[in-house]
Amino acid sequence: MSNFLITSGPIFDDKTEINENWIKGQRHIIKNTDNINIDGEYNLTINNKPYEIVISNSLLRPNAKIKRDSIDIKSKTSLVDDWLNITLFDSIDGNLSLAQISSKITSADNLSGRGIDFKNEAFLFNSSRKEIKKNIKYKELKKSSSIKSFVSDVTFPNVGFGISSTPKSQSIHFKNATIWTNENEGIIENSDILIDNGKIIAIGQNLETPKNFSIIDASDKHITSGIVDEHSHMAASSINEGGHNSSAEVSIMDVINPDDVNIYRNLAGGVTTVQILHGSANPIGGQSAIIKLKWGSEIDDMFFKDADPFIKFALGENVKQSNWSGSRFPQTRMGVEQVFVDHFDRAKHYGETWDRYNSLSKRQKNSNNKPRYDEELETLWEVINGKRFVSSHSYVQSEINMLMKVAEKFDFRIKIFTHILEGYKVADKMAKHGVGGSTFSDWWGYKFEVNDAIPFNASIMHNAGVTVALNSDNSELSRRLNLEAAKAFKYGNISEEEAWKFVTINPAKLLNLDEKVGSLKVGKDADIVMWSGHPMSLYTKAEKTYIEGALYFDLAEHTIKLNQIKDEKSELIKLMFEENTPGANLKFPNPMPQIEVDCEYTEF
Repeated sequence: MSNFLITSGPIFDDKTEINENWIKGQRHIIKNTDNINIDGEYNLTINNKPYEIVISNSLLRPNAKIKRDSIDIKSKTSLVDDWLNITLFDSIDGNLSLAQISSKITSADNLSGRGIDFKNEAFLFNSSRKEIKKNIKYKELKKSSSIKSFVSDVTFPNVGFGISSTPKSQSIHFKNATIWTNENEGIIENSDILIDNGKIIAIGQNLETPKNFSIIDASDKHITSGIVDEHSHMAASSINEGGHNSSAEVSIMDVINPDDVNIYRNLAGGVTTVQILHGSANPIGGQSAIIKLKWGSEIDDMFFKDADPFIKFALGENVKQSNWSGSRFPQTRMGVEQVFVDHFDRAKHYGETWDRYNSLSKRQKNSNNKPRYDEELETLWEVINGKRFVSSHSYVQSEINMLMKVAEKFDFRIKIFTHILEGYKVADKMAKHGVGGSTFSDWWGYKFEVNDAIPFNASIMHNAGVTVALNSDNSELSRRLNLEAAKAFKYGNISEEEAWKFVTINPAKLLNLDEKVGSLKVGKDADIVMWSGHPMSLYTKAEKTYIEGALYFDLAEHTIKLNQIKDEKSELIKLMFEENTPGANLKFPNPMPQIEVDCEYTEF
C-alpha cells in the first residue's frame, strides 16, 4: 500500500521536518515545498500611477524592488502559504501613504488578486511577467523622515465603534412618518411623534413643533418602538453555573460586560431591550439581567430600572446531560421533575420558617433562634410568592405540562416558556395556565427533542390566546429579529401588525415591561427606531435607534466611523512598517499627554 512520508532529511534527525504524508496514495501536504519561481518584472497601475515591480529570490525569501517614474519606492514583501503580499509606501499629495496587494501564487507567469489602493479603496489587479531577472541587488532602505506620532482617541467604551461621549436625551419632532404604535391606533401614516426628556409626549398629524425642538423629516420612513429580545446571552462573560442541579443563588447581573460589541450591533438592528438569561445546564438556573442597550454607559446605567426579577429554569436533554457525559443528578426527565419538587418543598419550608420568625414580637425574637439566610432558597421563595418570575427553557409537550403542574402545586405560575417548539401541541393548556411562549421562528433539527418543530408554532399559540414572542438566543440572530417577525407573518396567517408585536410589545408584556416599552404611546420611554422603509423588509435598515430619547445608533455616523476605523488601521500599519525600517527612531507624542487618575477606596 502506498503509505509513506516525505521529509526534509533523515527521519530521526532533530531538525528534520515532515513535508508530506501519503496514505493509500492520497497526498496530505504538511509543509508545501512545491514553490513556484515568480522572479521577474511586473507592471501595475495604482490610482492611475504606473509602478514597475521586480521580484527576486521568490523560492526562498522573496524581495521586491519597486519604481515609479524611475523613483525607488519603499516596500515590504512577504510570502505565506503561497500568498504573496506586497506593501508599497509612496508620497501621495505630500503625505506618505500605503497600498497593499495580495496574490495567490498559482502560476510562474502571472500575478493577480485584490488590493487596497492609496485611498483605502479595494481594487482588482492582473499583471503578467515580462522577463526573469536573477541576483538583483537591493540598496538599503533610506531612513524615513515622514514618521508621525499617532494617538487614538479615547472612546466609550474604549473599543471598536466606541463613541466620544455618552449620548444625551434629545427633544425631537419627527415629521410625516409611518408610525407603528402597537396600540389601538394601529399603524398610522403621515404622522408625527414628539419626544422630550426621555419620554414620548405626543403622537398625531400636523403637530406643532415646540420651542427648542429639533426637527427630523421622516417622510417615507417607518418609526416603531425598539425591539425587545426576551432571550439573549449577549454581553455575559459566563452564562452557565452547572456544578449543581440548582444554581438559583447566582446572577447574570454580576457578569455583564458593557464593552461587548454585540450591544452596538444589536442597536444597528433596532434592538433596545434584552433579557440576558443564565444557560440551560441545570433545571434551576441563575437569576437573569434585563438591560437597555446603552452603548458606552457603565453597566449600572444599563440595568432596566425597576424591572421585575426573573430566573432561568430548563427542561429536556440539556439538564439531564444526555448529550455529554455528566454524573450529577438528574439523569432522566422524571429526575428533572423531582428536582423542582424537592427544591420548592425546601423553599416553602424555608419561607414559612422566616414568616413565623418575623411575626414574633421583639421580645419573642430574643428567645428564638433566627433562621439561617440562604440565597438559593430565598430566590425560590420569591418565585413561590410571585415576586420573581420564571422563564423556562423547554421543548417537548410532556415536560411543558409537567412544569405547569409543579407550579400549580405550589400555587404560582410559570411566566414564560422560552424556545417551546412544541407549544402548538399544548397551546390551550398554556393559555389556561396563563404562561406566555417565546419561541424561535424556524430553528429546529439541531437535536432530537426539536424534531417536531413547525414554522406555524407561533401563530397557533397566538390564535389559542397565548402571548407570543420571538426570541434570538443568539447575538447574531438578535439583530435581525425584525426579519423573524416577517417569518411569523409569512407562515402564520396573521397580520403584519400582529407579527410585529411578536418582537416588541409581546416580549415586553412577558417581561412585565409593557408599561414602559414595547409600543409608541404618550408617557412611555422614548425607545424608538426610525427605519429606512417597512420594518419587516429584507432591504430595510435601522437608520436611528434611540433609548430614552438618546441617540445610540445612527447609520450615517456609522458610515463615518467605518471610514475612521479604516484610516486608523492604515495609519497604524504604516507606522508599524516604518518602525521596522533600519535606522528609524521610535517616535512618541510630543509633548506626552498628561493623565489624571482619580483613585477612590472601595471595599469589597
